[in-house]
Amino acid sequence: MAETLINKQMKTRIELSNLRFYAHHGVLPQETEVGNEFIVDLMLEADLSVACITDNMDDTINYADVFDLVKTEMQIPSKLLEHVAGRIFRKLKDTYPQLTAITVSVTKMHPPLC
Repeated sequence: MAETLINKQMKTRIELSNLRFYAHHGVLPQETEVGNEFIVDLMLEADLSVACITDNMDDTINYADVFDLVKTEMQIPSKLLEHVAGRIFRKLKDTYPQLTAITVSVTKMHPPLC
């Protein structure tokens, strides 16, 4: 039975929502000096059928490691949120080649309104 399941792919979706960070992203000097609260949402897809059978962390994507990866990228100031999301996307893709789909959303909680 397990062999049959391993031979068939099982698309698994991992969603990490409302990851909160305080960071210094923005175009205006005030944004880079004072900072702001940001929320990052991730949707990751991969074939994790082996982990479904083995119950072994080595066969899946560790959420804590993903969080640390995002935290590291959020600490690097950028002018554009698109740039931040792109860096997170590329880092996830490079770190986890088994990912077949990645969605990254970065939200600035209190954007300055001119």
